[in-house]
Amino acid sequence: MASRDRMKRHPERSGAADLVRAEVLVPRDRRNDIVSAAADMREDHRKRKDRLAEYLKLAAERYGLRIFDNIDVERLVDVPSRSRVVANALIERGDARAFAMGRKMLSILDDIETHAV
Repeated sequence: MASRDRMKRHPERSGAADLVRAEVLVPRDRRNDIVSAAADMREDHRKRKDRLAEYLKLAAERYGLRIFDNIDVERLVDVPSRSRVVANALIERGDARAFAMGRKMLSILDDIETHAV
C-alpha cells in the first residue's frame, strides 16, 4: 500500500480513530484538572472498547457458525460497529447465554454513545 493511501486511511482506522480533538479555554491553575479528566475519559473509552473486543472473541469461540453464518464482520471497520452486528445476531440466534452477552454488548455500546454526546 502506498504511503499516500496509508495516510488517507489513518484517521479512519487508527487506534484513536473514534477520538476527537477538543480545545477549551480554562484558567491556568485548572489546566491540570482538564488534562487529567481527559485522560480518565480516554482510559474509560479504551476499557469499553477492550471489553467489546473480548466479547467479540468470546462470541466467535462459543457460537461460531451459528452466529457468523451469513455475517462478514471483517467488512466493518471498527469494533463498535462489529459489536452491534454481532450483539444483534447473538440476541436473535443464540441461546439464553448468547442473549445475555448480546444485551451486555448493546449496553456497553449505549454507554459509549451516551458519553460521546
